[in-house]
Amino acid sequence: MSPPTLVQAGSRGAPGLGIGFAGVALAFGLTLLTMAFAIGHISGCHLNPAVSVGLAVARRFPAKELPAYIVAQVVGGVAGAGVLLIIASGKAGFSLSGGFASNGYGAHSPGGYSLSACLTAEVVLTFMFLAIILGATDRRAPQGFAPIAIGLGLTLIHLIGFPVTNLSVNPARSTGPAIFVGR
Repeated sequence: MSPPTLVQAGSRGAPGLGIGFAGVALAFGLTLLTMAFAIGHISGCHLNPAVSVGLAVARRFPAKELPAYIVAQVVGGVAGAGVLLIIASGKAGFSLSGGFASNGYGAHSPGGYSLSACLTAEVVLTFMFLAIILGATDRRAPQGFAPIAIGLGLTLIHLIGFPVTNLSVNPARSTGPAIFVGR
């Protein structure tokens, strides 16, 4: 007996490929972990305006560089969402009416959470993400391991926050899909 395969050659529905909240959380966390190792030495791996602002407030990043970084991060978020839109729209039946993973509250929250609950979740989880980054990159922390702590921290934060808001803890990541969805 041969081992089961996820998709039989020629099948259309691709059963078994849905990765769910846990898979998406891992995708975000592992992507950040990988990028931190790949470009952390070049730019600090600033992919998130909230992180850049947090680092500037902690005096670990020059505030005068914030505007350029934030513009680049938001442009990158919109470009990333555009690439995903091109890919997703290649499947019959795709529609932006599903929200395209944009953040939301009330009817646009995966769990139907209120605005105050969603705002609280985003603020607290973003703060926790910044605490992880600041701790992992402190000069007293073990050197060379920060991307692991940061990537796994982001995974955990997404596992907690996805059901509440489609969490991003990243204004650039939130802006990209919102521009295409219109909310």
